[in-house]
Amino acid sequence: MSIDAFEQRLDQLISLDIGGRGVEKLYVEARNLIGRPLVGAAAEYLLSVPEKSTVIVTTGSVSRAWLSPQIGENDGPAGLAAIVRALVLAKNVTCVVLIEETLQQTIEAIMQTAGLTVLPFEKAQEAAQDGSLATVCVMPFPVTDQEAIEYSPQLIDDLKPSLLFSTERVGRNINNIYYSMRGKNYGMQRARIDYLFDEALKRNIPTVAVGDGGNEIGMGLVSNSVKKYVKFGDDGSCQCGAGIGAVTKTNVLVTAACSNWGCYAIVAAMALRTQNERLLHTSEMEAALLKRGVDIGLINSVDGVTDANVDGIKFSTHLALTEMITAIVSPLFKK
Repeated sequence: MSIDAFEQRLDQLISLDIGGRGVEKLYVEARNLIGRPLVGAAAEYLLSVPEKSTVIVTTGSVSRAWLSPQIGENDGPAGLAAIVRALVLAKNVTCVVLIEETLQQTIEAIMQTAGLTVLPFEKAQEAAQDGSLATVCVMPFPVTDQEAIEYSPQLIDDLKPSLLFSTERVGRNINNIYYSMRGKNYGMQRARIDYLFDEALKRNIPTVAVGDGGNEIGMGLVSNSVKKYVKFGDDGSCQCGAGIGAVTKTNVLVTAACSNWGCYAIVAAMALRTQNERLLHTSEMEAALLKRGVDIGLINSVDGVTDANVDGIKFSTHLALTEMITAIVSPLFKK
C-alpha cells in the first residue's frame, strides 16, 4: 500500500464522529477541496518549511470568557504541543505560540511537559540555529479587533514566518463575533489571532488549521457544510443573525472529531514521510499532557469540569486513539 493509502486511514480514524458534531460531513467537503488525504496534505506543508525558519502556531480558547479570561480548555494545547515537538525535531524551527496573555503560563506548562524549553524569541531562535535544544517561544496577542488588525502586519514583518498553524482556535463569524459550539458569544478577552491568518493569506504565506466544530480558524474553507450540518451553523441560528461558522480560510484544513486527534494524525504522517519514529505522539505522552492539563486547570469544555477527559470523550479513549494512530503507520517504518 502507498503512503497515501495509510494517510487516508488516518483521515478516516480521526473523523469518527463520536461526539455527534457533524464532522464527517465537514470532512467530505474538505477532502473534495484538498483532493487528497487531509493529514498528508498538512504534513507535506509542515515538512516543506525551510530548516531553522520561524513558524507561528496557535491554539487555546478562553473557554468560559464571560466568567474569566483565565479558563482554558484541554482540547488544543496537547495537540499543538505534539505538532511543535515534531516540527522542532524534524526541521529545527523556531515555533512561536500566540495566545492570550491570561493563558500564557498555562500553555508554557503544556509545552514543557512535551519536552520543550520555553525561551524568549531571540534565545529560542539561537537554539534552533545551533541545534542545541528543543525550544519554543510563547507570546501574547492583542484581544481587540483594531489592535489585532494593526499588529498583524507588524508581527509578520518582524518574525518572517514560513508558515502559520492553528488548532482548535476560534475564529470570528461573518458578523465579527466569536461563538462557542453552543451558539454563545464568548469573544470577550479573546486574542484576535484569526486576523493574523487573514494577513498571512494576503501575503501567500502557507497556512494549516485543525478544527472539530465549525467555529475554528480554517473552517471558512468548508462554510457550506458548516451551515448545513453543524448545530448553530446556519444563518439566523445565533443572536447576531448568522451562524457560528468561522470565516477565516486556510490552505489546508484537517477536520477531526477532536482537534487533538487531528494533530496526532498529522504528526504520524510527518513521522511516516520522514521515516522518523521519534516524531510520533505516544500514549505515554498523551497521558502526561492530559494529566498536566488537570494540574493547571484546563477544562473538559463539553462537560464543564476539570478532568483528563477531552470534549466529553473519556481519557482512556484518547489513549486508545493514540495507539491506533501508531498502529496504522507502524507497518511502513523501515526496520
